[in-house]
Order: sequence, then structure tokens, then C-alpha cells
Amino acid sequence: MDDLKIEEMDLYELFEIDPSSSTADIKKAYRKKALQCHPDKNPDDPEAARKFHQLSKILEVLTDDSARAAYDKVLKGKKEAAIRHQELDSKRRKLKEDLEERERRAAAGKGKDADDQQTLRKEIERLRKEGSLLVQEEVQNVLNELKKKATQSQTGCCRIKIKWEVKKNDSNNGGYNKDMLIRFLSKYGDIEGIVMSPKKNGSALVEFKDPKAGQMAIDYEVGLPQNPLKFEWISGGPKRSEASSLLVKNSDFESVTLTKLRQAEERKRLIAQMMAEEEDS
Repeated sequence: MDDLKIEEMDLYELFEIDPSSSTADIKKAYRKKALQCHPDKNPDDPEAARKFHQLSKILEVLTDDSARAAYDKVLKGKKEAAIRHQELDSKRRKLKEDLEERERRAAAGKGKDADDQQTLRKEIERLRKEGSLLVQEEVQNVLNELKKKATQSQTGCCRIKIKWEVKKNDSNNGGYNKDMLIRFLSKYGDIEGIVMSPKKNGSALVEFKDPKAGQMAIDYEVGLPQNPLKFEWISGGPKRSEASSLLVKNSDFESVTLTKLRQAEERKRLIAQMMAEEEDS
């Protein structure tokens, strides 16, 4: 267990859970703590790797029935002793502490509390030798989650600026609103959000989860035929070679043509639906 003194710690408090928590609750609490303490998340903390490793050792104790029972006995004894200690006045407390210290040195490991701690140490040593498949799986889950988040941050969402013509004093904003833009653009991929410019009509910002979806929108979306949309990358755009691969893959011209036709039909349908909704309103 390295330098980790399990018998001196409140593992449940460290994991921010109750002593009655289930194994599922313990694993969930571990993942939360491990994601916070991993060295990749704390590059300036030289102790991060040690803390992350210690969390797995704590998980090992709390997810093994025998080791957890031994630990619970030690923890219960410490809490009961703390309660008794608080009931004494300061003078008697000092005398008691001195007496207990002398007895501790003389006994050198004798007594019920010492037996419980010895049992816990044996359980910890057993876990160290045997290892725990459950703990290994949970550690790997945390590493996979960190890797997934790192990949998302590298290839994740992209931002595109949208512009269109708006005449002076046009209260209709050139025929566009937020819901309409979402209808036009969502068919290319998941949208994180759209923000209409609060200062200037004829301008908005869209954020796609996938840069490929953004590139498709730039390549194919027209918007309202009488007032076409104009797009401009702000961040997260694919490289030129990636953008080209979106248009033609293995010279599959027929596939691209069919895609364009389907998108054109979708635009017509959306425009007709929006006009019908405007007439109804």
C-alpha cells in the first residue's frame, strides 16, 4: 500500500460517500475523484501520480467484502474512541492521552483495537498480492474517459460565422431567425448552439460538434434562395485535404450528386414548411 496508512484515514469521507454506500456508489465516487486527480489534469502537481495511484488502492479495499469489513471495524473503533475522548474534560483528556500512549508502547500491539488493525493490515497485504480485477477495470475506465475527452478536445466542435443581407430598418432580419437557421443546418450534424448577433442584424455564430458537419454546411447550404447565407470559418475547420475528402471520396461523383439532390429537396421542403407556418401565424 506504499505510504498510504489506510487504518488512519476515513475512506468514505475521502470519497464523499456514506459508510453504507453500495459497491456501485463507491465505483462512481472513485471515477469522479480519479478524473479530478489524474496527472494529465494536474500537470503542475508533482504528487498527482501518487494521489491517483492511492485512489485505486482505496477502491481496492472498499470493493473487497473481507477487506472492507476489517476496515469498517477499525473505523468504528476510532470513531467510538473519538466520542469518548470528547466527553472528557481537558485535564482528564491529557492524563488519558499520556496513559494510552504508555500503554500503547508497553502493549506493542496487544488488545482488541490492535487486533482489528492487524486484521486490516493482513487484508491489505492479501489484496496487494492478489490484485483486483474490478479495480483494474475501473482504472482502465478512467483512463479511457480521459483519452476520450482528450480526443474530443483535439477534434471537437467547430465555429462558423454566418452572414446574410439585411436592409436598413428591416425588422424581419432579412427573413432569418434562430429556429430557421437550426432547421437549415441541423441536417448536416449535431449543433452545439447558435447565437444570433445581439449588435448587428444579418449575422450569427453556429457551433457544430463535428468539423465535417460544418464543412458540409459550408459546401452545400444556401439558405433562402432570395437571400443566400454566407459562411466563414472561425475555428475548428478541417484541413484542405480533409475538406476535399468530404466532397469526393474515391471519385464517387454519383454519391455526391445524390447527396446534393437530397439536400436540395430538403431545403425546398423546409422553405415550404416555414412559409406555411408564417402564413398560419
